[in-house]
Amino acid sequence: MSTHPHASKGAWMLLAGWLVLMGVFPTLAQAATDASELPRLVLPDLQDRNRHLLEWCGKVILLNFWATWCGPCQIELPHLVEYQRRYGRHGLQVIGVGLDRPDKLENVVRTLDIPYPVLHISSRQGGRLLRQWGNSQGVLPYTVVIDRSGSIVFTHIGVFDDEAFEFFVKPLLSTGLE
Repeated sequence: MSTHPHASKGAWMLLAGWLVLMGVFPTLAQAATDASELPRLVLPDLQDRNRHLLEWCGKVILLNFWATWCGPCQIELPHLVEYQRRYGRHGLQVIGVGLDRPDKLENVVRTLDIPYPVLHISSRQGGRLLRQWGNSQGVLPYTVVIDRSGSIVFTHIGVFDDEAFEFFVKPLLSTGLE
């Protein structure tokens, strides 16, 4: 066992790097920021009405980027549906951003009975939007958690699971949760 003071620091740095690579903790590029510093998010919903992210100001927002052709997205969507149904009354607002054609997104929304707004953007434009929101790789699914004051508290590339929800979202919701 090394007693050199920099040995333990190096081990911690190695561990932290590994945790970031594994997606356990956000990278510096994904660190908390104010959502208002990003370009305004205004996209059409599936009824072709422009929706502004500001409409949901004061709620805990789970902004989820997905596509119909994305296998991991299909795994994740039923969990997001459940989160909205279970925690919507506690201040949660899931918002889907589909990088696909509206007709394809509508089929998924109808099949899964998605109870939250789904906005849409083309895949080409979606890549730029993903980069603006901290996903330089353009990988789907991608989730951004925004607290009630508009601060981005967590971003996640890949399937947003129950553990991430419990740790990053649930504490932001109103008290009295099961």
